Amino acid sequence: MKLFILTFVLLSMAFAGIAIKILVKKNGKFAGTCASQSPFLNKSSEPCGFCGKLPEEQECKNSDFAQQ
Repeated sequence: MKLFILTFVLLSMAFAGIAIKILVKKNGKFAGTCASQSPFLNKSSEPCGFCGKLPEEQECKNSDFAQQ
């Protein structure tokens, strides 16, 4: 039972943190949400597999996705 309560509290804190970040950010948008743009994951500077954006570009190339 203690493990369940601890798990529930930690998950609740994680969801609350994400919710607060969405409320604080302008228009609820996260900057750099494309995981393939992370320098830790993409050491060879390959384009995003979803939108084709290069690491040095700021905006998503997929216009349908960028407008959402």
